Amino acid sequence: MGSSLFSIGLTGLNAAQAGLVVTSHNISNAGTTGYSRQSTVQSTNPALFTGAGFFGEGTKVDTVKRAYDSYLTNQVLSAQTKFSEYDTYSNEISQIDNMLADPTTGLTPAVASFFEGVQEVAANPASVPARQSMLSTAQSLVARFQNLSSRINDVRSGVETQVKNTVSEISSYASQIAEMNHKIAVAQQAGSAQPANDLLDTRDRLINELNQLTRVSTTTDSSGSMSVFIGTGQPLVVGTVATKLEAQASPSDPTRNVVNIITQGGAITVPENLLGGGKLGGLLAMRSGSLDSAQNQLGLIAVGLSSAFNSQHLLGQDLNGNLGTNFFSNPTVAVQRYNSATTATPDVQFSDITKLTGDDYKLTFTDTTGGYTLSRVSDGASVTAASVGLTVTPPAVSKVGDSFQILPTRYAASNISVAISDTRMVAAAAPIAAAATASNLGTAAISAPVLSSTTNLASFGTTAAPLKLTYSGGSLSGFPATLPVTYTPLNGSPVTVAAPAASIPYSSGMSVSVGGVSFTLTGAMQDNDSFTLGPNAGGVSDSRNAVLLGSLQTTKTLLSANGQPSATFNSVYSQLVSAVGNKAREVEVNRDAQESLANQAVQAQQSVAGVNIDEEAANLIRYQQAYQAAGKVMSIASKLFDQVLALGQ
Repeated sequence: MGSSLFSIGLTGLNAAQAGLVVTSHNISNAGTTGYSRQSTVQSTNPALFTGAGFFGEGTKVDTVKRAYDSYLTNQVLSAQTKFSEYDTYSNEISQIDNMLADPTTGLTPAVASFFEGVQEVAANPASVPARQSMLSTAQSLVARFQNLSSRINDVRSGVETQVKNTVSEISSYASQIAEMNHKIAVAQQAGSAQPANDLLDTRDRLINELNQLTRVSTTTDSSGSMSVFIGTGQPLVVGTVATKLEAQASPSDPTRNVVNIITQGGAITVPENLLGGGKLGGLLAMRSGSLDSAQNQLGLIAVGLSSAFNSQHLLGQDLNGNLGTNFFSNPTVAVQRYNSATTATPDVQFSDITKLTGDDYKLTFTDTTGGYTLSRVSDGASVTAASVGLTVTPPAVSKVGDSFQILPTRYAASNISVAISDTRMVAAAAPIAAAATASNLGTAAISAPVLSSTTNLASFGTTAAPLKLTYSGGSLSGFPATLPVTYTPLNGSPVTVAAPAASIPYSSGMSVSVGGVSFTLTGAMQDNDSFTLGPNAGGVSDSRNAVLLGSLQTTKTLLSANGQPSATFNSVYSQLVSAVGNKAREVEVNRDAQESLANQAVQAQQSVAGVNIDEEAANLIRYQQAYQAAGKVMSIASKLFDQVLALGQ
């Protein structure tokens, strides 16, 4: 009996000691990130059967269990990866939002200042200081475009650097988790399949940190090895094998990093839409959803303004008597090879700026003679070049499957520049002048001509012998024999008369268009009254074209809707500022909400797995008393044994 009692006391002593060790371990790691509270699991030793019944044999410690709830852990992972994604997105987009919306450094004041310079020339076309002011404000506008684009490029560079570093971190975590799987398998096999709690906590901590970089999901096999998947199920760790990820330059855009899986056969690109969640998901979503769009829309304004202004400036006449040239550099379409190594690059040009949307496109050749398909990058929808304001001239020979990325407006803001520096080259005047003959007996008058084309200016004669329109018998004649004439009576519909029999009936208030020159005739006419249309010899004080240039500020020239332009330069920029601001606010709200959810999930998980110091202090006292009681049992057993020995003396 004494021996049995001693053994029972010893089991109690060992169990209490194990409880003290585990409790001390909990207290020591109360502040350790990722630590899960541990506790001993005890059971009763098999009882000893005797004729008087079963007598207990004390207790045993079956295992040390960590407080772990897979459901709560998955909730934490889900909430934290979304918070990390929103937080990253918010931090990055706020930089663009602050820049575009700034009333001083934004584009709106620069556009307003430039058109004030144009209006000054319209008011004083012969003034050299006014012309110099116009060129200076144009340079300031160009600098603002370039500065905004440069700042966006800085943000883009920062995003690309973070993408590269984040992918490197993900790959590093994969290696650490694979190594931890190996350690856990070895430890648990060596310990009769007892859980390696501290190693399991370390692995969970690594997965939690990985999850904040990119969304992960996990599965655990019977050996305790955990497989980790990212995105929508791409394997990152399988057992003790880790997949190597690397961020590399995109084949279609060397300035853009894509995520590649590195295999023995080469690199396999993981589509961006498969990599959601975490910091990486936030960076990729911000880059494709806001950064690209902001730079493209800024470029759209640069293309629209420079193209519209150039088109009108070409219709004017400068102080040297020459037709206007491009005021801004001519915008070009960027075409980048995607997977083509053999096919010559197609020639892509702007055809109608009103149809530009700020989207990017992918051109893929479908045959060997230049046949191709064109799709929008954002959603993969098929489009035609004409419907998006472009013309595509493919090479004569192509290879099926070769692809190119078309970026119509991406670099327009950084490439815009002022094309003239001589104040005399500002085309403020119109090249065609109109006048009534001094000998006219009627009261009719002709308006200042407006040009839509300079192609047929030679048809209007020379300064010495201008084109002469003569009224007789109710009709006007004398139009160029090679050009059709379109006239529109007041409150009437347009009528076209083919050349050379171009004689049109006259009515007061009618408008006439011939060879790209339009004018209006009003008043009463008498036979032999005439009007001349010819080169503008005295255009120094003429501001007709400058007035038209100034009106472009409020003219709808972009974003065609139902076949007609629907937006001005300023309204497109306002839409850009609004879109970025709304997205920034949306992401900020989602971030704050997700942070609250993440905190709640962590609190719920910690209520199960976290260390409560008060509770552990109580456990210390409990195990201490159990230890002392077990020691007392052993002390009594020892005394009883001594008494038995004394009986034999």
